[in-house]
Amino acid sequence: MGKTIATVAAGALFGFGLALSTMIRPEVVLSFLQFRDWGLALVMSGGVVVTLLAYKLIPLMLRHPLFGGEFGKHPSEWNRETLTGSAIFGIGWGLTGVCPGPAIAGLGAGNWTLLWAVAGIALGALAHGWQQDRR
Repeated sequence: MGKTIATVAAGALFGFGLALSTMIRPEVVLSFLQFRDWGLALVMSGGVVVTLLAYKLIPLMLRHPLFGGEFGKHPSEWNRETLTGSAIFGIGWGLTGVCPGPAIAGLGAGNWTLLWAVAGIALGALAHGWQQDRR
């Protein structure tokens, strides 16, 4: 139960942060991507610093995660699929100003036009799953 509450709380905090930073508004993201608004650069930099510290320091301070299990290692693997997926994501983000997390948070804030983006994200994930299953 504690793990579920922590997960919901972390997701709510993440969504609130995205809304507060206006990252749930595609026009703000597009302005950032066109180098006209640097506010999101500060938001993303802050997120990178917090994540880096959490991934590097928490395993040193705790023997096990608070809700059991083990700290996992996630080695990165650069290959053709990673490059292709990154390019598709970047092109989609650049054309629409929509990223998966902010799109879902935007729906929670009542921006129903983001349903189209979420549907596209879901279809892309489904197509990727089908492709992986064929292998």
